[in-house]
Amino acid sequence: MLHIAIMEDEQVFREQLTRYLQRYGEEHGVEMEYTCFNSGRELVEQYRSIYDILFLDIRTPDISGMEAARMIRERDEEVVLVFITSLAQYAINAYEVGALDYLLKPVAYETFAMKFSRVRRRVESRAGAVITLTLPGGLKRLRTREIYYVEVENHNLHYHTAQGEIVVRGTMQRAEQELSAHQFARCNHWYLVNLLHVSQVGKTSVTVAGRELEMSRRSRSSFLAAMANSLGGEI
Repeated sequence: MLHIAIMEDEQVFREQLTRYLQRYGEEHGVEMEYTCFNSGRELVEQYRSIYDILFLDIRTPDISGMEAARMIRERDEEVVLVFITSLAQYAINAYEVGALDYLLKPVAYETFAMKFSRVRRRVESRAGAVITLTLPGGLKRLRTREIYYVEVENHNLHYHTAQGEIVVRGTMQRAEQELSAHQFARCNHWYLVNLLHVSQVGKTSVTVAGRELEMSRRSRSSFLAAMANSLGGEI
């Protein structure tokens, strides 16, 4: 389910975007919920960090889309921004607030669908894959992005996550096989780390979600290589 917000002061364009979203959802089998805001002020005052995608008209009479975007970014760094404008020159500064793209009015459906597919891929890549953990009381689905690191102790795997600690029976080898394709790497025998949550790498330790974990000499070079690969360069 995609959660979408639209800030557009002109009713004709709000209705056009909602029609395009409905059509796209029907054609691609995508479930969506969307909320419309009539002005930048209304958006800023009522905004909650629940949206995956935010469409913003750049030129609005009270708070401009660019100003609203800067305020939203202070509260929500994850939402994907797409600007709407009648003149391309107004979208030049869109990238200052991390906007992914812009739509130029009037918007043809084919152009909208192509750009929305790109936006959708960005949202899905940020969300990460989903794994299923077997707990004593049943099954639990968990997004890989929510996992900070996995710790092994006495044949138990401790998943340290945004939701708290989840403990299951299992081996580190199995966890590594399942998570290695999702930017996880070992910093030593006991810890498998989500590279997305690494804030600092030292000579003998790595900091993940505010916790300092020991990094072994044997694992250091492979861990640094995995970090460089995840960043698309060298560290």
